[in-house]
Amino acid sequence: MTTLPVYPWRLAPDGLATLRQLRAMGLRPGGQPVVAQIERPRRRRRPLVAFLYRIDQAKPVRPMTPAKWAALAKANAARRTCPACGRDAGYTLPTSLGVCVPCADAPALAA
Repeated sequence: MTTLPVYPWRLAPDGLATLRQLRAMGLRPGGQPVVAQIERPRRRRRPLVAFLYRIDQAKPVRPMTPAKWAALAKANAARRTCPACGRDAGYTLPTSLGVCVPCADAPALAA
């Protein structure tokens, strides 16, 4: 088993990028292996680790198809629909409540 080179935070060599940096450039790793990692130290905790990929081997991000856009819109609509009253709340329902805020407050008002 080989070990990866570890670089300090913000000192990675040119030509390497994290997943977020690749995405900002419109790229994806494209199946390539991780070539290195960077570590950001933290007090009293383990360091944050980010994996690095080669930019020259990265591939362009696949475009969204109409079917993917439709599936994403349907999933977001489901996250906004209250299961108690069936209305679109206009915001993503809090997972702590599970229902829209008026439905969550209704039992408190009835008591």
